[in-house]
Amino acid sequence: MERKALAVAEGKAPMKKVRFLKVTGAEKELDEKVTERARMLAGLKGYVTNLPLESVPATQVIGAYHDLWQVEASFRMTKSDLRARPIFHREKDSIDAHLTVVFAALAIGRHLQELSGLPLKRLITDLKSVRSAKVLVNGQMVTFAAQIPEGLEEVLSRLRGGY
Repeated sequence: MERKALAVAEGKAPMKKVRFLKVTGAEKELDEKVTERARMLAGLKGYVTNLPLESVPATQVIGAYHDLWQVEASFRMTKSDLRARPIFHREKDSIDAHLTVVFAALAIGRHLQELSGLPLKRLITDLKSVRSAKVLVNGQMVTFAAQIPEGLEEVLSRLRGGY
């Protein structure tokens, strides 16, 4: 960036907004003060929060920032795996109900992911075929047990162990 600013200042590159360039009237020059500050701060990362330092330690702020990817993954999960799409509600009760259902599904999905060790999308796909039924035939209740595909028994036992 410093080289780009120097090239613009010397007239070797077209004039455009460059970080370390100082323009005064028609004169262009390298802004040494900004350049030196950038060198001094190189490699440092800052975190801005509205929380007072006395109540929340810096390590907790940094930890929360590092866990931000999980929030983003949750939003992707609600859109893709749970097929939650924007729904246009006008009444507060409808909006609250919709958000409650989506977040409950997200919480259950996250819990199932944690128990099974599988991504939610794969878990949904694998478990979709596992079905059982109870049917009333001539006054008698007949139960059809679920046919569990090979390899899914271990996952189901992990899920049962979590409840």
